[in-house]
Amino acid sequence: MTEVSIVRLNVLRAAYLLVGLGLAVTIWPRLLSHGPDWPLMNSVVAALLGGVSVLALLGLRYPLQMLPVLLFELVWKSIWLSLVAAPLWLAGQMDERTMGTVTDCLVTVVILPAIPWGYVVATYVKAPGAPWRGAVANRGRGPAVAAEP
Repeated sequence: MTEVSIVRLNVLRAAYLLVGLGLAVTIWPRLLSHGPDWPLMNSVVAALLGGVSVLALLGLRYPLQMLPVLLFELVWKSIWLSLVAAPLWLAGQMDERTMGTVTDCLVTVVILPAIPWGYVVATYVKAPGAPWRGAVANRGRGPAVAAEP
């Protein structure tokens, strides 16, 4: 396993705080005070981002275990920027509202250096995945996983 320094863990915690509080301040007021005419997709997105805010705040306590939350943030924003915003920008069709979302998404660049990429590669790319069949010991991470008979 790749070791992660205390400094890097605390930088990760700062990233979780940025994501968690940023979403909490912008999303939770909408979730708690919406009207009955709230469009379906707006409500779905707000609920999803509200969930991300809770999980990001959990990252303050478990910075390495909650890394998928930061990776999710990076992935969805990268997809949106490259497949939605960039074509609009290239076509000269970027409006003020979309540009505001671009700015919000680009803030993610701040958390890129916080991510311990060596740990991510060792844990999510090089480490063996969970088995698809049979029983296996969980290496001290809780109860063993057993296949259904």
